[in-house]
Amino acid sequence: MKTHAQVVVIGGGVVGCSVIYHLTKLGWKDVVLIERSELTSGSTWHAAGGFHTLNADTNMAALQGYTIGLYRELEEITGQSCSLHHVGGITLAGTPERMDFLKSARAMHRHMGLDTELVTPEEIRKLSPITNTDGVLGGLYDPLDGHLDPSGTTHAYAKAAQMQGAEIVLRNPVLETNQQADGSWQVVTEQGTIIAEHLVNAAGLWAREVGAMAGVYLPLHPMEHQYFATDEIAEVVNHGKELPHVMDPEGESYLRQEGKGLVIGFYEQNCVPWAVDGTRWDFGHELLDENLDRIGDSMEIAFNRFPVLAEAGIKTIINGPFTFAPDGNPLVGPVPGLRNYWSACAVMAGFSQGGGVGLTLAEWMINGEASRDVFAMDVARFGDYCTKSYTRLKVRENYQKRFAVSYPNEELPAARPLDTTPAYGIWQQQNAVFGSGYGMEHVNYFAKQGESAYEIPSFRRSNAFDTVGEECMAVRNGVGINEVHNFGKYVVEGPGSKDYLDKIMAGRIPGVGRLTLNPMLSPKGKIIGDFTVAQVRDDLFQVTASFGAQAYHMRWFEQHLPETGVRLENVSRTRIGFQIAGPRSRELLQRVTRADVSNEAFPFLSIKEIDVGQCQAIVQRVSYTGDRGYEIYVPTHNQVALYQILTEAGKDMGLRPFGMRAMMSLRLDKSFGSWMREFKPDYTAQETGLDRFVDYNKSVDFIGKEAALAEKEKGVARKLCTFIVDAKDADANAYEPIWHSGEVVGFVTSGGYSHFNQKSIAFGFLPVALVEEGRQVEIEILGEMIAATLYSEPLFDPRNEYLRG
Repeated sequence: MKTHAQVVVIGGGVVGCSVIYHLTKLGWKDVVLIERSELTSGSTWHAAGGFHTLNADTNMAALQGYTIGLYRELEEITGQSCSLHHVGGITLAGTPERMDFLKSARAMHRHMGLDTELVTPEEIRKLSPITNTDGVLGGLYDPLDGHLDPSGTTHAYAKAAQMQGAEIVLRNPVLETNQQADGSWQVVTEQGTIIAEHLVNAAGLWAREVGAMAGVYLPLHPMEHQYFATDEIAEVVNHGKELPHVMDPEGESYLRQEGKGLVIGFYEQNCVPWAVDGTRWDFGHELLDENLDRIGDSMEIAFNRFPVLAEAGIKTIINGPFTFAPDGNPLVGPVPGLRNYWSACAVMAGFSQGGGVGLTLAEWMINGEASRDVFAMDVARFGDYCTKSYTRLKVRENYQKRFAVSYPNEELPAARPLDTTPAYGIWQQQNAVFGSGYGMEHVNYFAKQGESAYEIPSFRRSNAFDTVGEECMAVRNGVGINEVHNFGKYVVEGPGSKDYLDKIMAGRIPGVGRLTLNPMLSPKGKIIGDFTVAQVRDDLFQVTASFGAQAYHMRWFEQHLPETGVRLENVSRTRIGFQIAGPRSRELLQRVTRADVSNEAFPFLSIKEIDVGQCQAIVQRVSYTGDRGYEIYVPTHNQVALYQILTEAGKDMGLRPFGMRAMMSLRLDKSFGSWMREFKPDYTAQETGLDRFVDYNKSVDFIGKEAALAEKEKGVARKLCTFIVDAKDADANAYEPIWHSGEVVGFVTSGGYSHFNQKSIAFGFLPVALVEEGRQVEIEILGEMIAATLYSEPLFDPRNEYLRG
């Protein structure tokens, strides 16, 4: 083994081998993979080997499509067979809700260019005669589904990487990983020590243990997973061609042909976390004890759905562990808080996602960013709230929900509540219905007294609809109160703070007492943040953004932080408070402070340090509701006092609390975009309209300036637009295709119902040539073509005259 390498990858499963293949393919040849045993020794060797393109996130689906297309290339490069079987796959729907889910998925696939189709029970029987369609309403057919040989495919990746210059060292356990002063890593192994400029943790079942060597906890956990293979079945042999995969979500099972028999696996409710206290170093090419009793209920359903199983003999039972992150997606990218340490872990669907994970990581390492938005698998989408216990509980929930319908308004209950604010108990007494983001509870809406504090998951307008409408109207007609704890909040201070912010933000940095809306761009000009930047005092700034992007943004902040002159602190959980919004919000604020908050003294987009009652507060005159309003920030221990001050003063005004559902409705009135909906790393400032906040002329060479100027000169092919939709009982959510003249020309980024305007609204991209006032299009919502009309001016206070008054 050599003593120095540009990259060392720990772990010889399909993911680690994909990483070294893509690194060498893209030009980094000095790459070493270190494996404690043999290639495929963890989860890879006992995987069922299925692959599919379907994923709720469009970029994840695209990367899965890339992975599947890569296998032929690997076979051609190496001569190593992956034993590909492109047989197609059917997902069954046994309930109207599941059928809505499949219709929604089919619509999303249209704008992605995926050739899936809805099929009837009769068509399902023709495709898979062994499937009993009693109770089946329909299904979704994907011609790209299939399976392969896990070992052969992994060795194909490895061989291709070696042909391109990579070195693979087997039977060499890693003992230590130590960060060096220059950012490199000392990797101590049984066969010696190697210095790596970059270190990649692709250790699979041992990713937690390898992470611990570097002092980091990666939120993943292994789960036991069982499937079995049958003996020869006459109906399979006599079918004449290989049967398609069949996923039966109601039965929590997946089925495919294996030789002359079948393989069927289960994601059962009575599932078992494995290796809770850590994975044994001597675990490897072995299986866990079988436990068919655990999947007994699922097997009974399977025998009814696939009657040929009832008479088939069981040839092999596989019970092996796979790793999952809390949401089921991989953990990929630079690990926050460490230099040159990269994650490629928790890839539970390695043969659907392994190629895409390897490509993404290689692009990120070599080019500084991936070619597409990969936030859905970015390791920084989770924060330090992910304790071992929290992770285990969420992983178990995700396993149980593997085949569940995923609703746009669903809030999953496991490991909640975790983080709460002092106001949590106050909201509970008012029958709040809570959601959760980044581990923190927030109010979605307030159920009426006597009603259940539960929003029924649905693709259509839910039982919260009327109540949310009342909350919206309370804001627009009077004054409402809402927490501001679910903004990410950062303090940037010091003599170099303005220069630092000028470098990482694309917009103008405000003077003392003012705030600006500021995009943050990647070097390629992609949107990686949508910020409010306020200068509280000389060289003291408050920067706010999405609460759920804290680790993501802090990683970027720290990567570009100068060695001296700037202090950076994340105060998201210690600086909280409330916003008050509505036409009477100024009157309410004036009642509780001696400071002058008149329009002249406290204009729109200003910030002040004032006393609110007995609390010292930082107050910003801005509101995401699009109404007149103020964000009032205090230390966490003052929040209850602030609530009492505001509610007592607002009693005769009809001050009403409102939640996130109302907030997301009110923002529609102003055509306000939202982080990870309209503003995300797939899009640019000019595409989304954020270019109006970019200061192209500032002298500072801000990150992304060159790309932004080039785009400004060249122009863009698409633009974000707003539509009034003739919706019925279901509003646009995200990724629905937009049709014009019989063709898919764009897609929805988000949507909802404007209770103030009593209209369904959608945001989405259209080609520039089609962007004109009144443009008529159709949006496909749950399989129906719904007419929509483009409009350009916000429906509420279009020129901000009221807002600035």
